[in-house]
This record gives sequence, structure tokens and C-alpha cells, in this order.
Amino acid sequence: MALAERTGVSLRASNSFGVEARAARLIEVEDAGDLAALAERLRDGPAPLVLGGGSNILFTRDPPMPVVRIAVPGRRLLADDAGSVLVEAGAGEPWHDFVQWTLAQELVGLENLSLIPGTVGAGPIQNIGAYGVEMRERFDSLDAVSLRDGTRRRFDAAECGFGYRDSVFRHDEGRGWAIVAVRLRLAREAPLHLDYGEIREELRAQGIARPSAHDVARAVCAIRRRKLPDPNVLGNAGSFFRNPIVDAAVADALAAREPGLPRFPVSPSDAGAAARASAENARPAVKLSAGWLIERCGWKGHREGDAGVHERHALVLVNHGAASGAQIAALAARIAESVRDRFGIVLEPEPTIV
Repeated sequence: MALAERTGVSLRASNSFGVEARAARLIEVEDAGDLAALAERLRDGPAPLVLGGGSNILFTRDPPMPVVRIAVPGRRLLADDAGSVLVEAGAGEPWHDFVQWTLAQELVGLENLSLIPGTVGAGPIQNIGAYGVEMRERFDSLDAVSLRDGTRRRFDAAECGFGYRDSVFRHDEGRGWAIVAVRLRLAREAPLHLDYGEIREELRAQGIARPSAHDVARAVCAIRRRKLPDPNVLGNAGSFFRNPIVDAAVADALAAREPGLPRFPVSPSDAGAAARASAENARPAVKLSAGWLIERCGWKGHREGDAGVHERHALVLVNHGAASGAQIAALAARIAESVRDRFGIVLEPEPTIV
């Protein structure tokens, strides 16, 4: 078994917030075949924390459990049939590098998800999405290994329970699984998604009238670099809060006293939250902008020591250098409290908080 185990390891470089935390045990896995034996080794201890690229986690303390970092590599084309192409990537592959690889294969489908930080294995956990596209729309299946008993299992889309920035793997019944490979179904030719956010404007600014998937990917990268801080320069985990989903009547009441309140239709993956938000016989639920709510509460650009809110995007909490995870979490709690007090809206964090 080729498992690399170290003790007392700093996790500062292993989380995109760049906060200090130390793992009493850090086990790195590059071969999925080693996970069954690892499960046996961990059987009598606390359930481990599975870590990918660290782009969706905030450490507020040293994790008391073993940390298992999944670094399984690999990417390959599995089937190419009548324009429908099945591709597979190891969970440890950097997500953006994988997107770039699919574009190099002249495949369409992931271009709107360019430059999202993290690894391929983390994508299904959060059902990553950007610019009108979510992973669930391209998803075929994944392989995961139970760290409870070493069982390997294939999950299809229904078994993953995808929701808005959510999946079964974020809940108790799915937390014992370590994702090792992900398969997505792409295309040689397919309509491009250009009508979300600033994509058309960016393409127009670049003088591109008939864009390719490559052009869309470059436009998305340009927009993201302009709006969002680079985690390698300024510690962050991207959007810190989910956009809240509320009953349409609630949104109407807010809009009556808050001119300019942005409202968006819910996507199929929002169905569960929409059902919870809509009262019986009520109109359909709608999605609000968490960033707009936070900015209206005056938090944009706010800084407390080295914990702060990004100056260009109120939804992004940042570490200016030496903030602790606990300080960032405390700031997030105050932001959420202010939004609840002003708007009556409860914000939920996207990152896993340890």
C-alpha cells in the first residue's frame, strides 16, 4: 500500500483561505485501490475528514480527526458515440486543468465552468455551477469508496441527490464516501450558454460575433479574474454564502421597500429548496442575490484586522494575510445576522466549516 502519512502537518497551503490549522494525521491517497486498506486502518478511530483542493473549506481549529487528501490523478475519453462523449477524471485532478483538457479535445459543455478552483472530486459534492451551467447537467456517474468499510460503489445522478450547491455527500448519509473518479457526458457540438451574466458583453467587447466553446471559456476566465480575487494572492473560498431561495410573496414584499432587489428564477436543482420556501398554493419560489443583500447592509470592502469582505464582491470573504479561520467565521456570522435583521432572510454558508 503506497499511502503517504505524515503527522503534525500544517494545512495552510491546503486550504484556499490560507488559514493556519494543523492535521494530527494527514494521509495522501494517489491510488484508489489503497482506500479499502485505509478504511481498515481507520476503522476503530473517528471518521476522517476528506480533503480535496481545500477550496470549499474553512478551518476554525485544528481538525481533531485524521485528514485524508484524495489526490487520484488521470483523465481519459471513455466513449465517443454520435457526438456524445463520455470523459472521466480522477478526483485529484485540478478542475480548471480538466476543463482546459476537455476544450483541447474539442468538447463542448464545461466552458462556463472555467476557472472554478478546487479538484474534480469536489465538483459533485457542491454541485458546482457558474454562468448558467451546473455540474449536474453534465454529470454521468462517479465512483466512491466508503471509508467506513472499504466498499467501492458507483453513484448515478439520482443517487447523488444534487441540489443547489448541494449533494448527498454534504449530509450525514454521504460523508463517509471518498470520491475517486468522476464521469461527465459532453458533446462535439452543442448550443453554447451565453445569456447568463456578462458573457455576451465580454464576447462583444472582444469583437467575437460567432463564439466557440474556447471563446466562451476565455470570456468566463476574464470575467472571473476581473470580479473575483485569486486565492493564490488573497485567501478566499469564492462565494461564501448560498443565494437564498424564498417564496415569491416574500420577495415581492422586500422589493416594495428595497428598490432594485434582484430576483432570479430557480433552476431544477433548486427544486428542494423551492418547495420548502413556497407555502401551500403560493406562487413559485424565487432566488435572491446574497451578494446584493450583504452589500445593502454595508459590508462590501469591510475589514476587521485581516478578515474582510472583498472590495469588488460582497459575497466573497477574504483573508488579507494573517486572519484565523475563527475570525473569518465570526465575521461571516455577523454578516448573516445583519442580513437577517434587515431583510428577514437567513443566509447559509457554502464552505464546510470545521
